[in-house]
Amino acid sequence: MTTQNKQKWYSFVPSFFTSMNLVCGVIATYLSFEGKINIALALMIIAALFDFIDGFVARLLKVSGDFGKELDSLADVISFGFVPGAMLFYIQKSHIQDFHLGAELSFLQWIILLSTVLIPVFSSLRLAKFNIDERQKSEFIGLPTPANALFIAALSYTFVYQPEHWLSTLNNPLIIVAVIVVFSFLLVSEIPLFALKFKSFSLKGNAIRYIFIVLACFVLILFKIPGLSLVIVLYIVTSIITKLFKA
Repeated sequence: MTTQNKQKWYSFVPSFFTSMNLVCGVIATYLSFEGKINIALALMIIAALFDFIDGFVARLLKVSGDFGKELDSLADVISFGFVPGAMLFYIQKSHIQDFHLGAELSFLQWIILLSTVLIPVFSSLRLAKFNIDERQKSEFIGLPTPANALFIAALSYTFVYQPEHWLSTLNNPLIIVAVIVVFSFLLVSEIPLFALKFKSFSLKGNAIRYIFIVLACFVLILFKIPGLSLVIVLYIVTSIITKLFKA
């Protein structure tokens, strides 16, 4: 005689937080297409917080399963894939004069616009790869989608609200296409990147994490929101240098 395992009554709690992540992502996508990058960025950060909380609560309550994993990936595709893609679409659209639905665009203009689709597509590929990759327990293989999303969101914010900032020199449609291609590659690359997971708080084994956190705080204090993009670049460079020294 077989018995079915009954789910605990509170097993819905992690999924509730995951759904809030999804809600933030959906609203942020709409706002991004409208050019309200500042609010969309704030919602993305809130979505990232919910993304952390759902996993923490699931471990705390010891309620994990395939449903939660699938819902988490779906929410992440929206919040950290579609949202940054929508932000860049708005930025790229602003470079095309007299753009409107049904406008006749040149081949290059289509490339400029459609390149933004690569972000949600490669974010989806990254998440699918992560879900089945058993190697990514203590480190990441390829750039995590939240890190990629924060880089793009902070860069988009800088382009829209701080055009005098030196990072805004990158606000060129062809440079943006190049950035999209590079970061799409990083999402699915085999480049190992350290995870900010502390098994203990001792300096031994965590030196690179502490160094990165100190440098990241310094960059954010110095550059504020545009500094988020620089922090992600710092994260990538630090991971690569660390790996080279270990090799």
